[in-house]
Amino acid sequence: MAKIKSVVSEAAQIKLACELIELDARLQVLESETQLSRERLIRLYKEIKKKSPPKGMLPFSTDWFLTWQPNIHGTLFMNLYQACIKHTDMDDAQALVKAYQIYREQIQVLGLPEVLSMTRAWRLVKFFDAGMLTTTPCKRCTGQFVVDSYDLKKDYECGLCNMPSRAGKTKQDAASRFFNEEAQLEHA
Repeated sequence: MAKIKSVVSEAAQIKLACELIELDARLQVLESETQLSRERLIRLYKEIKKKSPPKGMLPFSTDWFLTWQPNIHGTLFMNLYQACIKHTDMDDAQALVKAYQIYREQIQVLGLPEVLSMTRAWRLVKFFDAGMLTTTPCKRCTGQFVVDSYDLKKDYECGLCNMPSRAGKTKQDAASRFFNEEAQLEHA
């Protein structure tokens, strides 16, 4: 006897998959967060994105989240995700989508580059679930920041309170400083 699927449950799974695809989640994320078949997810991806899903391995390193800029973005996302879990009745997958949507909105409002992809955000949640990463308060601002679970956390200072000397000095920033200096020289 075949198991009868709930149409409402299947529709919810398709809606979740569509939201994840629109947020540029990789196929492995879709397979992990939905109960839809791989073939169905590929068809759905092609229908929404008008191309095949990207291939290749997913990032797998906690170290990336501990570097300055990814740490700030990962921390913002993780605090949003944890708030969704704690203060709503969303399940993990819904909280992932909502927290990432809010993260993107905030980054756009602030005019910052989107450092954290949906796939990296998903991986960050998995690292937390596995106990590889956690949050700890900064001793100066008291914000909760992503840290390695096995690092010493006493007297922790975040990357915003204690910025590394090269923070924010990207090639793009250097180019904009150069053009601003050139414009000032022309008007002098």
